[in-house]
Amino acid sequence: MSTRDGERATGGAEKTMAKPIIDSHHHFWDPASGGDYAWLSGPFAPINRVFEPKDLRPSLAANHVAGTVLVQTWNGLSETWDFIRTAEETDFVAGVVGWVDLTDPKVGETIAALKASPEGKWLVGVRHLIQTEADPNWLLREDVKRGLAAVQKAGLVYDLVPNLPQLPSCVATAKSFPEMRFVLDHISKPEIRNHGFKEWAELMRGFRPERGHVWCKLSGMVTEADWQTWKPADLRPYVLEALDIFGVDRCMFGTDWPVCLVAGSYTQVVDALRNCLKDLSEAELDQIFGGSAIEAYRLPQFQTASVK
Repeated sequence: MSTRDGERATGGAEKTMAKPIIDSHHHFWDPASGGDYAWLSGPFAPINRVFEPKDLRPSLAANHVAGTVLVQTWNGLSETWDFIRTAEETDFVAGVVGWVDLTDPKVGETIAALKASPEGKWLVGVRHLIQTEADPNWLLREDVKRGLAAVQKAGLVYDLVPNLPQLPSCVATAKSFPEMRFVLDHISKPEIRNHGFKEWAELMRGFRPERGHVWCKLSGMVTEADWQTWKPADLRPYVLEALDIFGVDRCMFGTDWPVCLVAGSYTQVVDALRNCLKDLSEAELDQIFGGSAIEAYRLPQFQTASVK
């Protein structure tokens, strides 16, 4: 019996809260499943193992997280199908950002098939690992733009996951699709460990005119900092800049678990972000820790709890 049909877990109970906490970015994976997990080597070798719902549940309970957004890990359609089925079976997974081939002329049909499936309501967004493409302007290709139009037509979010070389194309794409909802993952991975604030901030400010339809995840920062010596003060300038560019109502909390585990525990990531946001009001914190994810992804189970 799935936990959605059976006894509710601690995270599920939190869904009755007026202002639920949503982790907008985490993953599950099995390196033996056939996916592209070659990167789980070298310094990432400690997380080269299976991560599944039971592994995340205790951290969600400890941090009062009511729901999560499960995000793709490799460019493969089979994972998208697996993830929406996982969402159907897991009480705390409130939405899935999956993968489809944007360059496929029939991508619209693929999205329609996913949404029409019994688990299709859990598909809330699409992502492609653009930082793995040789062309930093991959997003600007005509076939990709055609695919993005199909994503928009389907009412899904598109998650942008660039490194700095791809960031200008992300800004240009947001400008080209003013009616589409975008979410920028991991504040675009600034080189925190190398004090890369200036270059990153100058590029990020290009999103300012697009803040009406682009959200920013305050996630993935600990793995861009020095894994052994980072502290919240190292992250704070980047968080404050993101808040200035996008506004509180367009920023959201995410952990990037289990990737974050190479640099800190789930709770350490949560505590670090709370430290960076210590000057915000309770209402502003509610928005970042839940409201923004609910509004951007239109999470099926949380619409009545959305913070405006």
